[in-house]
Amino acid sequence: MSNDHDTVLAAADALIAAFAEGRTDDYFASFAPDATFVFHTTGRRLDSTEEYRALWQQWTDEDAFRVLACDSADRHLQLLGDTAVFTHSVTTRVSTTAGEETLHERETIVFHRTTDEAWQAVHEHLSPTTV
Repeated sequence: MSNDHDTVLAAADALIAAFAEGRTDDYFASFAPDATFVFHTTGRRLDSTEEYRALWQQWTDEDAFRVLACDSADRHLQLLGDTAVFTHSVTTRVSTTAGEETLHERETIVFHRTTDEAWQAVHEHLSPTTV
């Protein structure tokens, strides 16, 4: 499909916007149920969206975790048939019981084309970066 590039970027933008705006139902709906997640802040790989959502709920319950803003820059997309690899730099402002913090990270999100031609995230990897 000739518009795959734009369609994947639209899926990435929707995922990022839902995250930035605190729309957790929309955010988690962007991921396949069996998506995997690797975060530098978590000591192990998360093997499903449900597992990640439970961890998010724990952060919310224990630390009053909230995303205040998220900006995406230095974006790159690789199309590989029914798979796409999206990488970018993210600056995220969060709030917890400890106060507000600005995080500078690099992120990779792997998308896969579903049977209905939509693009769904199947893997996310987040690592710290220096400013």
